[in-house]
Amino acid sequence: MSRRGQALLAGGLVLALLYPLLVRAAGAAGLPLSPNYLINTGMLICFTAFLGQSWNVAGGFAGLTSFGHVVFFGTGAYAMAILQVSHGWNPWLAWPVAAAAGAAVGWVIGALAFRAGLKGSYFALITLAFAEVFRILANSVPFTRGGLGLLVKADPRPANLQFRDPIWFYYLALGLCVLALLIAWRLTRTRFGARLVAIRENEDAARALGIDVYAEKVKVLVLSGAMAGAGGAFYVQKYLYVDPWIAFGVDKSVEMLLVSMVGGAGTIAGPLIGAAALTAINEVTRMLASVVPALKNVQPLSLVVYGAMLILIVARLPHGLASLFGRRHDHTVIPSAARDLPRTTHRASGRGRSLAALGMTEGAAGDRPREPGEAGRA
Repeated sequence: MSRRGQALLAGGLVLALLYPLLVRAAGAAGLPLSPNYLINTGMLICFTAFLGQSWNVAGGFAGLTSFGHVVFFGTGAYAMAILQVSHGWNPWLAWPVAAAAGAAVGWVIGALAFRAGLKGSYFALITLAFAEVFRILANSVPFTRGGLGLLVKADPRPANLQFRDPIWFYYLALGLCVLALLIAWRLTRTRFGARLVAIRENEDAARALGIDVYAEKVKVLVLSGAMAGAGGAFYVQKYLYVDPWIAFGVDKSVEMLLVSMVGGAGTIAGPLIGAAALTAINEVTRMLASVVPALKNVQPLSLVVYGAMLILIVARLPHGLASLFGRRHDHTVIPSAARDLPRTTHRASGRGRSLAALGMTEGAAGDRPREPGEAGRA
């Protein structure tokens, strides 16, 4: 990320920290909109950005397009609710377990799908199938209470991860959003991230270079599943309820994918930009429906606007809204990783520099021996 980008993110973080205080000050000065409504909207943007980043880590950086990412979200949500309702766990302790449950499902799906060689549209469809299977199971097994869902007892105390004031949920969501941004930023600075990009760009070539494609793809799906599972746990604590459709409904998968694609898949801030844009569209269309009588019964108005926006972005901004905020950064993170290598590495050939960034050498990649005189030309 450029210094300009870092400065923008730092300024945005300061503004986000002050946002609830500024909103309440404006409300005291006569702002027509409710401060709590605006704080909840900010919370929703941060939370949606976090979920979008969980998809982006696998789908954007590694090219693992998923249509059923909600399976990780729902697993974390049900783990959080079951541990509290049925076993009396404290939610602060249940939260990391819920994230671990999402990671475990990611490991299982990754191990099965990648061992079978599924990729591209086949992997996308298998994740959708897993999400539907989990939804049916949640409707059937007794410990989820089927279609009735699970209702967490309301006890608004910080010790129970419940708050009367929405400002604290806002700051929790902001913390998750910042964590997701740091994870994405870290991927652009590590050899793990470089290997993911190599797999995304050309899986066969990455394998030929010596990358363990199976292991790297499973790792990133575990990371993505843990993030989505943590998001599901947060949802349960915010709304104190979960049922099979909320946990495993396809609309949540579409939302995760959409915010990343609209904002810019494979970028650091893309999901945050997409979440802000789509949340704003949703709130504006909802307000229009409440004001304009002809639109009151047009329930999917926001979906129509989503679709039109997605078509425009695909046609005019194929790299997402993030490309409007400066020069598009190449998804390849090899140059960033290469900067951490010794100076002699930078003098090597372009291919050698790329291999070094991936944690390999030309010999390890099975490169042919150099002919006499080639060393001098290099």
